[in-house]
Amino acid sequence: MSSGQAGPHSLAFRVMRLCKPSFQVDPIPLLLDPADLVVGEDIFDDPIAAAQLPRLLDSPASSNPSSDSSDLTYRTRFLLHHPSDSIGLSGLLVLPQAFGAIYLGETFCSYISINNSSNFEVRDIIIKAEMQTERQRLLLLDTSKSPVESIRAGGRYDFIVEHDVKELGAHTLVCTALYYDGEGERKYLPQFFKFIVANPLSVRTKEITLLEACIENHTKSNLLMDQVEFEPAQHWSAKILKADEHHSEKNSQTREIFKPPILIKSGGGIHNYLYQLISHGSAQVKVEGSNILGKLQITWRTNLGEPGRLQTQQIMGTPITRKDIELHVVEVPSAIKLERPFSLHLKLENETDKELGPFEVWLSQDDSPEEKVVVINGLQTVVLPRVEAFGSTNINLGCQ
Repeated sequence: MSSGQAGPHSLAFRVMRLCKPSFQVDPIPLLLDPADLVVGEDIFDDPIAAAQLPRLLDSPASSNPSSDSSDLTYRTRFLLHHPSDSIGLSGLLVLPQAFGAIYLGETFCSYISINNSSNFEVRDIIIKAEMQTERQRLLLLDTSKSPVESIRAGGRYDFIVEHDVKELGAHTLVCTALYYDGEGERKYLPQFFKFIVANPLSVRTKEITLLEACIENHTKSNLLMDQVEFEPAQHWSAKILKADEHHSEKNSQTREIFKPPILIKSGGGIHNYLYQLISHGSAQVKVEGSNILGKLQITWRTNLGEPGRLQTQQIMGTPITRKDIELHVVEVPSAIKLERPFSLHLKLENETDKELGPFEVWLSQDDSPEEKVVVINGLQTVVLPRVEAFGSTNINLGCQ
């Protein structure tokens, strides 16, 4: 924190980040149930032994836990009196003890208090709060049109500001106050509160005929992914691929309505998503040379429900290069007999937006000394007429 004006000020800003508390975890040792020392897991296999189980578990320590407080030897301090005691949660919540880390996609919420530490009343206070980043400066609060009338000696004025974090790197919360002090002098107080915004997730993608997105958690808390959707570019469509899950019809309908979030554990937890990308055939000429596939929309919540939202940059794939013409093998006989003729079905496609042709199709003859495995049975060269833009024509070749 730094001040832009020398000399004493009657006012001072205090900033506290508002975030949800955490559970208090007691550092308890390993607790034991006395019955585990005398009762095996197979006791319920014997009906007679199982009937005697209540008598075996009936002991002074388990029947009267309150008596432990009068036991100065603490002989029962390692005994488990209730199953919930093994969790280590006392049921209390702990307020944040530090400013903590702020991640991209979260909502920064701050409680700001401007305190009058002087012995005099200050008047006509104009308060401004701004969020400054490397790219922009956003106004969060401005009381210029309705200044605070006065703050008595020892008093304060409180307010809350919120900001959706959409940039990485250094952020500065700028708080300023313009006021009249006790001597009627007009003073200007600026204070700066700096923090760093980190990236909560890393997204790695692999693009073959499918797009694999690997989401990695870089935060110190578990993240529950509410939504990870791929928004394809204009000439693409996408479909998420999931593993087959064998559930009853009733459970399947319930899961569609109440989709359970996906847990990605803290400190490097990973979850993979797989999408099938389909290029629209009618837009082939428009996507020529383009390698933009789309972007991911990610929303999540922390353990206590704090939301987060992140949009990735455009995901780039392998640049699309198309030839003017493509020759595809459509059909080949499943079984070919030696020295018996067979038919080969081919398709010639025009991939351009103009008419091409005519064409000649023949079996290439290389200079290899090896004996030819397949030869043309019939016309050695097939002449094809012109093919219209984005059209195709079929070819049948006799081979042997």
